[in-house]
Order: sequence, then C-alpha cells, then structure tokens
Amino acid sequence: MDYAAESLRLHKEWQGKIEVVCRAPLETRDDLSLAYTPGVAQPCLEIQKNPDKSYELTRRSNLVAVVTDGTAVLGLGDIGPEAGMPVMEGKCALLKAFGGVDAIPLCIRSKEVDDIVRTVSLLAGSFGGINLEDISAPRCFEVERRLKKCCDIPVFHDDQHGTAIVVAAAFLNACRLTGRKPGEVRAVINGAGAAGTAIAMFLMKMGVGEMIMCDRAGTLVDGAAGLSKAHQELAAITNPRRVSGPLAAAVQGADLFVGVSAPGVLSAEMVRSMNRDPMVFAMANPVPEILPGEAKAAGAAIVGTGRSDYPNQINNVLAFPGIFRGALDARATDINDDMQQAAARAIADYVPANELTVDYILPSALDKGVASAVAHAVAEAARSSGVARV
Repeated sequence: MDYAAESLRLHKEWQGKIEVVCRAPLETRDDLSLAYTPGVAQPCLEIQKNPDKSYELTRRSNLVAVVTDGTAVLGLGDIGPEAGMPVMEGKCALLKAFGGVDAIPLCIRSKEVDDIVRTVSLLAGSFGGINLEDISAPRCFEVERRLKKCCDIPVFHDDQHGTAIVVAAAFLNACRLTGRKPGEVRAVINGAGAAGTAIAMFLMKMGVGEMIMCDRAGTLVDGAAGLSKAHQELAAITNPRRVSGPLAAAVQGADLFVGVSAPGVLSAEMVRSMNRDPMVFAMANPVPEILPGEAKAAGAAIVGTGRSDYPNQINNVLAFPGIFRGALDARATDINDDMQQAAARAIADYVPANELTVDYILPSALDKGVASAVAHAVAEAARSSGVARV
C-alpha cells in the first residue's frame, strides 16, 4: 500500500480523526433544563465552593490536552502548529481507542517557552492531564519542568518518557532472555535529543550498569568543549570511563545499543564488536540505524525497531494510553518516576515468561489489554507514592 497517498485520501474523507459526542440527552424541555439552564447553575455553584468537584460534575476527570508547538513533528521537524494537527488528532484518537481517555489537541502558535507554559497553565483547570508532544529539544525539557511546577495535574512529555518506558520494558525482557542483570549491562545510546536523554535517565534509574551517550560528533564526555548545557549535564552523569571518539568506539564491548538517531549509522562491524549476544534497539524511522536481518547476521541476539513490519516494535502506544488512564483514575497530581517504572514493568510482564522469545519481547501495539494492565499498575503506584487524590 502507498501509505502516504492513501492516508492523504482518507484524511480528506475523514476531515478529522476525532469528534465531540454529546453524553447528555437533549430531546425534551426537561433535558434542556437539566443539561443547561436553569439546572446547570447548581453544579456551577458546587464547583465554585470546591473546585475539585469539577472532577465529579464535568468531563475533566477523563480529559487530556495534547499540546504541541509543531517544532518537532515526527521526522518532519519544525513544520508549524497547524501542520502538526493531524499528528495531535492521531494521538487523541489513540488515547480514546486504547485507554478510553478523551483528548483535545491544542496547537500553539508560539515557539517561546514562556508563551507555551502560560497558555497551558491557564487552561489546566479544564483538563485532568497534559500530554506534551513534538516540542523540540532542549526547549521541551524546560516546558515540562515549568509546567510540572505550576500545574496541579499530571504533565507528561510522551516523546521523552513514553519512549523511555517502552524501551525499558523491551530491555527488561531482553535481559531475561539473554541471562543478564541490568546492573551488568553496558549501554550505548545514539541520539542525545529528547528521547535519547529520557531513555538514558530512565535506564539508569532502573539500574543499568554503564551508560554512554553519543550524538553526531561522537561520545559525550564530561568537560568536553562545545557541549550544550543539556549535553554537559548529561555527560556529567554518563560515560564514567570517559570513552571518546565516534559511535564505533562507544559500542565496543557494549551489551545494549539504543538508536534514536539516523538511518544506517550502526554497521554490522560495530555489532560484531559488541559483547556476546548483544541487544540492538534500532529505532530510527522509517529506516532504522541497522536493518534487523543485518544486525542478527552480525551476532545480535535480540533486535527491536520502531516499525510495525518487524518483530519487537518499540511503540509508545504501549505506554501512554494506560499511563493517562491510570493517572486519571487515581486523580494524580503528577506522573512520577514510580508510576513510570510501574508502567515499564507492567508492559514487560504482560508477555508471559513462557512465551518470551527473541522475536516476542513486547506485546503487540494493537493489544488493547496492555493499557488496562498499565493503568492498574500506574494507579497503584500513584497511590503508594502519595500523588493520588482518590
């Protein structure tokens, strides 16, 4: 199928992938009087007395804003907020289909951090959660940090944390299959943007033994000249052996390669230089850092990609619908580290131990049962970590 042409045809036919559906009957005079005036005044007054009643008397308890400025849309880059709308609608559709979560796209006509933060914070009272999407690094880090500080509802940048959670789930099951403990693993991540940074931080929190980060110029080394502030902060907590040079130098003896970078940057020779039975998650789309067949021929024990036409698809849809479902169910004020780790373990554990194989380390992205499992784990973690309100 020519997905580009067919998708364009369908988007013109659909004229949007989401719509608002009325939940209240509006057939009689009494219906009007109850859903609207004069009856609606009473829930308004209840919420005035206690704003938390908005979770009980409106749809806020199941409503998420999907927010972008259009600066990092898929692999297309800075294409603008309106051009990012089809992706935001798609995210809203996935939240509904897999998590039963209602979502509204908000595409903001500004690249200024102050504008984005102020806009979202002023609208936060209408929503139960905020999903940040396709905002370029390093601004995305600052946007999320400030919104988490000023909003009393969960703020989650899926490009960072959703990706990290699914990679971590794949990592846990790959370790089980290859007989590794996380603390024994030497990991290399190629791509030090939003996703790569989040993956590194998350895997280190889950106990990975050593982490080396690479960008286009090679490994990040603490104190090296020319590093951005974000890269310097990352270099300060990674690469303890101070390995310098290109990606080829970093992957020698490594157990895990994670690519969130560019097509074809990992060669078969590099895979052969890794430790025995290496794990290769080549996630560049649409063309991965190395094709699965080539990686396996070079000795990779387990290979994952971001594509649906290869085994072990590392897809954020395994994470974010269930994460928001669980956060909303617990009426959480945050999506914290405990909740994110619970989500990763729930995704990994969804694959029964007796069914794990090198080509089946993650559930199918289309398995809607995953979201329920993740939601339950996330809600429990919210309660045990003290950020739940119900």
